[in-house]
Amino acid sequence: MSARPAALDSADSANDSPACEPLPVLGSDVLVPLVTGGEVTYAALDYAASAPALRRVWDDIAAYVPYYGSVHRGAGYLSQLSTDLFENSRKDVADFLGCREDDQVVFTRSTTDSLNLLAAVAPRGTEVFVFETEHHASLLPWEQREDVTVRYLSAPRSPGQAVRTLQTALAGRGEGPALVCVTGASNVTGELWPVRELAAAAHAHGARIVLDAAQLAPHHPVDIAAADVDWVAFSGHKLYAPFGAGVLAGRADWLRAARPYLAGGGASRKVTRRDDGGVDVEWHTTAARHEAGSPNVIGVYAIASACKALTEAGFENLVARERQLIATVREGLAEVPEVRVLSLFGDDAPRVGVLSFVVDGWNSSHFAAALSAEYGIGVRDGLFCAHPLVRTLLDSEPDEPGECGAPEAAPGERSLNAIRVSFGAGTPDEHVERFVRAVKELVRDGARWSYRTENGRCVPDRG
Repeated sequence: MSARPAALDSADSANDSPACEPLPVLGSDVLVPLVTGGEVTYAALDYAASAPALRRVWDDIAAYVPYYGSVHRGAGYLSQLSTDLFENSRKDVADFLGCREDDQVVFTRSTTDSLNLLAAVAPRGTEVFVFETEHHASLLPWEQREDVTVRYLSAPRSPGQAVRTLQTALAGRGEGPALVCVTGASNVTGELWPVRELAAAAHAHGARIVLDAAQLAPHHPVDIAAADVDWVAFSGHKLYAPFGAGVLAGRADWLRAARPYLAGGGASRKVTRRDDGGVDVEWHTTAARHEAGSPNVIGVYAIASACKALTEAGFENLVARERQLIATVREGLAEVPEVRVLSLFGDDAPRVGVLSFVVDGWNSSHFAAALSAEYGIGVRDGLFCAHPLVRTLLDSEPDEPGECGAPEAAPGERSLNAIRVSFGAGTPDEHVERFVRAVKELVRDGARWSYRTENGRCVPDRG
């Protein structure tokens, strides 16, 4: 490969943001209108859905785009440069995850795509063990296989109970392959799961384990070898790299033995015609086996850039600052008796910057709409693609009033939803302080505007 252009060396520069300050992200100066008049800087507090792009990621991508070319097999300089960037990004991600020497890093579209890939390559007869508390990306892919068995485990109420529940379930499993699927941090409560202990329980019973790190990787270091998990899956758009790429990293044997996830160019090494008119295909045994088609080099490079930026910023600093933000939110919400924060493991459980709650007397969609329209604060309301978990957490709630934005419920069911606030390395202190102040004011004084339901969403009524 010829010399790398100097413009692309920015990915190797140190992050210049002070450790005590938020990392620079795009959108931090965007002004949004308020229904009550005027404008305010938008407070993006929906990181758990999609985090804003790090400025570092955007700058690295902008420097690369003029050199964009086809990846793999191209003879031209830009093709070679893009291929080099793509494969070096694979190494950067492997380093970020602490991959073992023989692990593979496969680039996908998202966490959902990564777990569907793993579901597709699981050997016939695999028993899959998954807690009902998982995100749908972890909960549902296994149902697409008719030749695997899925065992759903009840929601645990402590980390220790999670381990014991898994041990009991695994003790009764059959002789074939088994796979445990577990989150690192809940996308609903933010609570950290006992990954190392669950991995030990899985391996003690001859099972493998995949870690859904979609909510963990942006907040805490993830080390495949240290946690002793077999695979890790995560998405770029939650890791400050919103360009449509994801990662499945881990053991290579299931990936090599299975048919390609997608059949097409790039996955095949050789294709020949047979005498009977058909074709014979020799598939790659590397990660390329499951990366057919033209790869998303920009998305992949963005993930690698984000991995470097977070590593250079230092997770110790990022975690310490995030704990301060979590404390600000939790202490503020605790001062409002009408607010109940949802939790599986209790108030003292360690968590990342993700909290869900309900407000007595408010439908969650109405409350979220008022936060946006009257305070310029973006949060999320609903069941967060984790319906069984949220329904479990809200089971003891009284009937919610059928007001603006209340989600439709099946006959005989109550209308359930919650509010989620989430933040991370790019969140300024002012955003969480404004959020706490807004919650207190809305509960005390009510909304200052009227709202109506439009296409199932609660929106300001503009007459």
